[in-house]
Amino acid sequence: MLQTIITYFIVLMAVGYLVKKFLLPQSLFSTNKGPKKACGQDDCGCN
Repeated sequence: MLQTIITYFIVLMAVGYLVKKFLLPQSLFSTNKGPKKACGQDDCGCN
């Protein structure tokens, strides 16, 4: 019985990960809230 519960838990976690990875938009999980700052004309990414 315990093995069945653990198996269902792992399967639900795997399905949840796949839904998050492929079906939900990336904007929901974005950590960058500020505006993107450019470094000159070519936007090299320097600070």
